[in-house]
Amino acid sequence: MEKRIIPFSPPDLGPKEIDAVVKVLNSGWITTGPMVGQFEEKIKAYCQADNAVALASNSQGLDLIFKVFNLGSEHDVLTTPYTYAATINAILHRGIKPILVDLKKDTFFMDYERLSDLITPQTKAIMTVDIGGYPADYDGLKEILKSKGREDILLISDSAHSIGAWYKGKRVGSQLDFHVFSFHAVKNLTTAEGGAITFNEPRINFNKYFNSNTGQKIYQDLDNDLARVFKYTSLNGQSKDALTKMQAGAWRYDILTDGMKCNMTDISASIGLAQLEDYNQKLMHRQGLHNLYNEILGAKEWAILPPGESSDCQSSYHLYLLRIKGLSEENRNMVIQELADMGISTNVHYVPIPMFTYYKEIGYSIEDYPNTYSQYANEISLPLYSKLSLDDCAYVAENVVQVVEKHLKNL
Repeated sequence: MEKRIIPFSPPDLGPKEIDAVVKVLNSGWITTGPMVGQFEEKIKAYCQADNAVALASNSQGLDLIFKVFNLGSEHDVLTTPYTYAATINAILHRGIKPILVDLKKDTFFMDYERLSDLITPQTKAIMTVDIGGYPADYDGLKEILKSKGREDILLISDSAHSIGAWYKGKRVGSQLDFHVFSFHAVKNLTTAEGGAITFNEPRINFNKYFNSNTGQKIYQDLDNDLARVFKYTSLNGQSKDALTKMQAGAWRYDILTDGMKCNMTDISASIGLAQLEDYNQKLMHRQGLHNLYNEILGAKEWAILPPGESSDCQSSYHLYLLRIKGLSEENRNMVIQELADMGISTNVHYVPIPMFTYYKEIGYSIEDYPNTYSQYANEISLPLYSKLSLDDCAYVAENVVQVVEKHLKNL
């Protein structure tokens, strides 16, 4: 078999994205402006949500929610240890030490029975994570809160992976109070760097979250328009965006809160608009790659296939998270290295949060999350991207089979 070089997840960019960026560069306006507004409208429609606010990243979208809702050290936030650092850091930035909920055995999602037991009067928010593009069980979470009489808890989905996924017949983006997407360079849909918050009209009374009279007054003065609150907070609290302020005679503005600087630029939005034009076709190709991996690897007793499609959900097929029965963490790492030596780039999603130096130093231990460790120890993420051909996908799978079976034979 000939050696090929297979990267893990290169961006899929072409002439239409280049033309869109050039058009913005020639327009005389490159930061937040008309392209961002158009992109927000497109994302809102695509996700079947009432609102969309485009931002500089998923990470800053999560930060922005916690900032606007004034969550602080007196509150508890529950989330998963099986995620990227951004999920956890957004909570830590508010002076809150997240309460991590171990995974349900043999899944990539939080154990809701454990989560239910960890809810206290101090619990203010719960953050789920859509792993690899497959949605968390949003309705199952709502049922738990209903049974405990705690439907006041803010529900946030870190949906970084799941733009285009489906949950019970509807696109992901409006099931929980807030969904936060990522448009980073390696994501299915990219703006180079970027993200967006999507949400419907409030499920709960947001007024009570504003712990200052000033914050509540501003929210009410804006007719309870949370999208506008997010937008001005993302512009250092400035009441006008730069384009509006730069119009002749419109220089005066106010500062409404101690905001952040995390707005999206028109350059980024123009890339996203171009990407959206054929995004559904790219999703179909990703699904075809996922299914081909399943076909080849599913014949192997040692292969634990990732979730992709069920009666209720369909993934956006962002990642292919293969698990391998019988491999230790050390053996898994050897498989990754051997594939790399062959020119095939793979990855691991995710190293659990309690295994990183910083989080260990603030008191987390992986021993407290045995199901999480079990998911990680034998997981290997295979290349899955819209420019990957079916032939190269089969090549990857066949080499994975060869390398894994060699290691299993030597155990």
